Amino acid sequence: MGMGDGVKDEESVTELPRKSIFRYNSPLVQVALIGLVCFCCPGMFNALSGMGGGGQVDPTAANNANTALYTTFALFGVLGGGIYNILGPHLTLAAGCSTYVLYAGSFLYYNHHQHQGFSIAAGALLGVGAGLLWAGEGAIMTAYPPTNRKGTYISLFWSIFNMGGVIGGLIPFILNYHRNKAASVNDATYIGFMCFMSAGTLLSFAILPPNRVVRDDGTRCTNVKYSSVSTEATEVLKLFANWKMLLIVPAAWASNFFYSYQFNNVNGLLFNLRTRGLNNVFYWGAQMLGSVGIGYILDFSFQSRRMRGFVGISVVALLGSAIWGGGLANQLPYSHDHPPKKLDFKESAFAGPFVLYFSYGLLDAMFQSMVYWVIGALADDSQTLSRYSGFYKGVQSAGAAVAWQVDTHKVPLLSQLIVNWSLTTISYPLLALLVLLAVKDDNKTEGEIVKEAGVPSSNKDFTTT
Repeated sequence: MGMGDGVKDEESVTELPRKSIFRYNSPLVQVALIGLVCFCCPGMFNALSGMGGGGQVDPTAANNANTALYTTFALFGVLGGGIYNILGPHLTLAAGCSTYVLYAGSFLYYNHHQHQGFSIAAGALLGVGAGLLWAGEGAIMTAYPPTNRKGTYISLFWSIFNMGGVIGGLIPFILNYHRNKAASVNDATYIGFMCFMSAGTLLSFAILPPNRVVRDDGTRCTNVKYSSVSTEATEVLKLFANWKMLLIVPAAWASNFFYSYQFNNVNGLLFNLRTRGLNNVFYWGAQMLGSVGIGYILDFSFQSRRMRGFVGISVVALLGSAIWGGGLANQLPYSHDHPPKKLDFKESAFAGPFVLYFSYGLLDAMFQSMVYWVIGALADDSQTLSRYSGFYKGVQSAGAAVAWQVDTHKVPLLSQLIVNWSLTTISYPLLALLVLLAVKDDNKTEGEIVKEAGVPSSNKDFTTT
């Protein structure tokens, strides 16, 4: 079936068993597949980053590699949506995934040679790849599901993806369990990560393009033809003047800014090597819980879509304030100049900081799932949403690039915490304003929604460009 066989597809699709949600071309299976791709690539990358310093004694190489990564990611995150609209899912996702393997390999090389040049170059290349992968992922996750179930599908994706961080946290925990005094992880840890990342690259070829995905009610995600470079360049530039995108900027900037603080200065400073691996299992496990919880609120709590948005943002805001408050209490006793004694999971003092780190994971997933839900509520066609998702990832990565340098320059830990807490707090009222002004209630009959979902040109109830 060719890309443009839109009309011919219509007839062939009607013969499919409509109600089988496990059909290969159903949104459920496709979102699960992109979840598995992200389980293997970014999921394992998260486990690698979450160990603090990429599993090395000195975090400098990892911090510099991360800065290079997020600088190129900021650019290609914004461009990624346009590139995805031109190339389609297969090329975009496979090109993106392959750069993860090289990045893990660069730390294997660093284990033997201590030259950070390769890690920094691999980081810069991974930024390009991650930009492509996440723009494609954002388009699939926000555009493929039915309108009234976007929160559920986002939490399904988030859970599968973060299972990568859970399994990835077990790898260094098990392989380094008896190396109590070791400061850097062994070669087998990096090789394990590379195997998973290679599998993810192959799996990306299983994702279907939007015009071949059919929802249970027979509607398609989009019937837009593949775009041109000039169209995408214009549309991407327009995003910077789009008031909806500007309201998302603080949330996007904040959403990865806290990683350097949490990974290097909470997990990295407070715990020994094997315990950091164990903590990551629970950090990414908490993400699965957080995304399922917020997904339920955003899809099922109230009849009105707008009301569900307000309730979801309020829940995240309240929980976020409580968790960062706990973070402040934890941070006060130690600093760069007075580092804490490294804790092992068998010690009684481990419990408090562990619960805090677990809560950080819970909040991260709730915060990002909430932002994705808001983005998904702004439009209903794959092309617009891939650009919106790309813009979000681009701004998010620009924030992360700054954050990793903030840590390299040894900015006081208390200042880092206060900046993180402030950034997340500023974003809640702005997201609520966006829901108020731009999200329409879907109080229409099912039939009207179906008609609109099938024809992007009549999407005026979902988006105003």
